[in-house]
Amino acid sequence: MPKNWSAAVIADEAPCGDALTDYDRAHFVIYARLLDAVAAGANEQEVMRLVLAIDPTAEPMRARRRLDSHLCRARWLSAHGYQHLVRQA
Repeated sequence: MPKNWSAAVIADEAPCGDALTDYDRAHFVIYARLLDAVAAGANEQEVMRLVLAIDPTAEPMRARRRLDSHLCRARWLSAHGYQHLVRQA
């Protein structure tokens, strides 16, 4: 993960599947921030801008796809993906 978490390049769609990827490892902080934002009831537009580095006004469909995809992956990681880390340790 880059020292500055915001320097990580954020894809429009997070990986899918049952394997932990290098992308996942590089984006742990972003996944955690997404889960925290949802738990806190944060405004989705702000989450898209601040956490996912995309302007939802300029690119609404792309921003929605990015949010949905990364949030889905963050939830998978918190429910199942962490087990891959435990096995690797």
